[in-house]
Amino acid sequence: MKAEGKSVEPLKTDAPFYTEEELDALYERDPVAALRISREQYQLQQWVDRARQGDANAPLPGVEEMKSVLEEVRKVLLRDGGDVELVEISGTIVRVRMKGNCAGCPRSALDLKHVVERLIRSRFQAVTRVENVF
Repeated sequence: MKAEGKSVEPLKTDAPFYTEEELDALYERDPVAALRISREQYQLQQWVDRARQGDANAPLPGVEEMKSVLEEVRKVLLRDGGDVELVEISGTIVRVRMKGNCAGCPRSALDLKHVVERLIRSRFQAVTRVENVF
């Protein structure tokens, strides 16, 4: 990939995320690596923020369309005894209720982000956030 005559590496989305304290400690040992990692994390955060904004020109999902997508999500969650239901669509925010084994499970936050939100946002680019309502 090239930008303004410079070779640019693709963003590493699988790299570990370093805290400020870890970067400070690394800076003492290897300032070049610390600066490179800090730059990569900043670029990745910008990329994530842009992706979260959604597409303002994309159509908002309807209730029936959203229920159709949530049926696909349910198939994944039901394998572990979990479930999900649509609570409301409020502008670009979709509110769901995690049920079954997902209710109270420590992993439900991960399932919400990596299963529910990912599938919904892949189908409806106007959606900016998916929230769990208790």
